[in-house]
Amino acid sequence: MSKTFNIAVFHGDGIGPEIMAPTLDLLRAFGHDFAFHDCPAGATSYLDCGSDLPRTSLDTARSADAILLSALGDPAVRYPDGTEMTPQIDIRIALDLYAGIRPVRVVPGMKTPLNIPEGRVIDFVLVRESTEGLFHTQGKGTVTEDYAEETLRLTRRTTTKVCDYTFRLAQDRKAAGHMGRVTSVDKANVFRAFAFWRNIFDEVANEYPDLTADHAYVDAMALWFVLKPWDWDVMVTENMFGDILSDLGAGLMGGLGMAPSADIGDDHAVFQPCHGSAPDIAGQGIANPFAMILSAGMMLDWLGRRHDQPQMIEDASRVQTAVDACLAAGETTGDLGGTLDTRGAAAAVIARL
Repeated sequence: MSKTFNIAVFHGDGIGPEIMAPTLDLLRAFGHDFAFHDCPAGATSYLDCGSDLPRTSLDTARSADAILLSALGDPAVRYPDGTEMTPQIDIRIALDLYAGIRPVRVVPGMKTPLNIPEGRVIDFVLVRESTEGLFHTQGKGTVTEDYAEETLRLTRRTTTKVCDYTFRLAQDRKAAGHMGRVTSVDKANVFRAFAFWRNIFDEVANEYPDLTADHAYVDAMALWFVLKPWDWDVMVTENMFGDILSDLGAGLMGGLGMAPSADIGDDHAVFQPCHGSAPDIAGQGIANPFAMILSAGMMLDWLGRRHDQPQMIEDASRVQTAVDACLAAGETTGDLGGTLDTRGAAAAVIARL
């Protein structure tokens, strides 16, 4: 008897519902036994019921097989202290989703700002530790009239976990033909905390002698992202560094509309586009759905590997291939130079499946 996969669905704010709806249509088209459960959260939820992450939504996410999350939040809706709502970060911490996966691929048809030499391929993955680092005191930092202070926190437990996940990911990629290189991105020349990080990375690296392990400082890596992005395979870094570098990686792909992501822990995983809710274009039907669709593809791959479902893994690959084909054919939304609206771009992907 086939398993029913319960998927917690956060439709989100702004353009969130507009890109989620066709993504769910795409997932239904595969014929897998999905049961989608709506979970209110974000700015709209806060205005409706006073909570940007109601307990019932978090409980549904906790019991689900996977979590599909669209863009959450609205800069115009803030807490009384002036900070924005970030329920997606609260979910990461509550479910211990320590490994943030940010793939960067440049394929024909993308509006990359780079001049890529012939024969060079940009296809790497940035793994961002997503629960600690400089986000540790989020919303709880010290602010006085004379100074402000936040605390960067790294633990051996979580650093070991995220490094181990990264090496396992690199092993899987090496089996698929990638170079098998893992790079720790840190600032160990200045901060003792990152020397601590680097030592743990090296300890984990010793358990994977079939892979190449090396280090890079984060400022140098930002430079190399632009000058030689084809040299990298898999990278792992601290939370804030990963937050910044993942947006730089999205820029290499032409923008956040092409940037999918996953936040993965031992027992749970969230799949979401890297971009925000874009309230300035909400309701116009022009948002790029590709990052949301590619995130759903990452969900298929994760579920397939976790539950030994080869067809799901194959379908994840089909999603990527279909999006690549749409890019090559110019079947895209306006941000990528095309003429399609949100629904039209999603329909083009479904047609190519």
